[in-house]
Amino acid sequence: MSTTELTKDPRRDPATGEYRVIAPGQTFKSITDKISQIVLTPHTPLGWFAYFVIAGGGSVTLLVAVSWLFLRGVGIWGITVPVAWGFAIINFVWWIGIGHAGTLISAILLLFKQQWRNSISRFAEAMTIFAVMCAALFPLIHVGRPWLGYWMLPLPFTMTVWPQFRSPLEWDVFAVSTYATISIVFWYVGMIPDFGTLRDRAESKIAQYFYGLLSWGWRGSVRHWVRYESASLLLSGLATPLVLSVHTVISFDFAVAILPGWHTTIFPPYFVAGAIYSGFAMVLTLAIPLRKYYHLEALVTDRHIDNMGKIMLATGFIVAYGYGMEAFMAWYSANHWEAFTFWNRAFGPMGWSYWALITCNLLIPLTTLWSRKLRNNMTYMFILSLIVNTGMWLERFVIIVTSLYRDYLPSSWGTYRATKWDYMTLAGTLGFFLFMFLLFVRFLPMIPMFEVKLLVPGSRITPKKTVEAGD
Repeated sequence: MSTTELTKDPRRDPATGEYRVIAPGQTFKSITDKISQIVLTPHTPLGWFAYFVIAGGGSVTLLVAVSWLFLRGVGIWGITVPVAWGFAIINFVWWIGIGHAGTLISAILLLFKQQWRNSISRFAEAMTIFAVMCAALFPLIHVGRPWLGYWMLPLPFTMTVWPQFRSPLEWDVFAVSTYATISIVFWYVGMIPDFGTLRDRAESKIAQYFYGLLSWGWRGSVRHWVRYESASLLLSGLATPLVLSVHTVISFDFAVAILPGWHTTIFPPYFVAGAIYSGFAMVLTLAIPLRKYYHLEALVTDRHIDNMGKIMLATGFIVAYGYGMEAFMAWYSANHWEAFTFWNRAFGPMGWSYWALITCNLLIPLTTLWSRKLRNNMTYMFILSLIVNTGMWLERFVIIVTSLYRDYLPSSWGTYRATKWDYMTLAGTLGFFLFMFLLFVRFLPMIPMFEVKLLVPGSRITPKKTVEAGD
């Protein structure tokens, strides 16, 4: 790229030609005003209410579906013999995977000092928490007796029989609860400086008291900043292994079984890569409408969308490698049942789901994300994020259903058809997720003000003569 072209587009860094992390011309005051105004404005946008009503309707749908489930039992779902696992486990694994991008952005990229994470880390962390909340619902309801959920916890003062620690389903409880705890603490600690800013700028007495209580007496002193930085690094170090461990443990639900299509050593890294893949897709699904609706293009720039597209491209190829290894091992192992399971997935009665996931997860993203022009096209990236999330849900469907509905005994072969209650539960969790996210956007700072301010020096426009002299 020539010097003239660099100086024509102020969004690009003249030295590298890359898009800047934040748009030029930003100041400490403009950043504070822009982010705090979204939270402290007394006039909630009508569009927010419209989406809130839709999300509230989805939450009510979830409440109705779960209430009927408690009254009638899991027989209202489409689970049968031999498909004893259905939408509940599919949704559980899918929601846990979506939460991985938030931990990766907030913890791992922080440790690696990737400054482009600053503008998107806060709502990615919030996405993680709300996704884990949706996922945590399913281990309770799919066992059929949610009121006995405390049996999964080692509570000796109420237990006559301890949990079966050799069960991967028990490992899920500890993995998800640890993941949720660290994510919530990390999310809250990161907002303390911003709560202090909102407390000082709020005009309402209720808001001053509310944000003052949440800020824990934050004054912005040197001592406070030193303790804050130490806590952030400590929590980042604790959260980083969770990116690998949580979905690895989830994969053990399948990998430790002896069922063809499940017992494979590729599952742990394959599941982790797929989780990051779908997680970044969900970040794009949320980030693109948010930056457009709240006019945040100066803070969530094309650079962020481009970088997330690159990460999706890299993790997409890891997922493709996992698919290839499944096919290779089905052939190389010379195991009749393993080969039959793979063949049945691709060409059996439910083969449509396999080819749909290949199209959504591999063919479309991995052939188009090479193009920088497409990665910088917001409409395309938003549509692609929806396609990838659909494909990752189908991946869990294929792993679970097509491995179960035709087992060793042909006389017990069956099929799987989800009922309206399955679909209502899935739609309800989507509504609940959006419901919680909208509340977060309205009442809490979705972008960390103090972290974005660190990027202000790099957003200054270098004079043209300086660029030419440097070249």
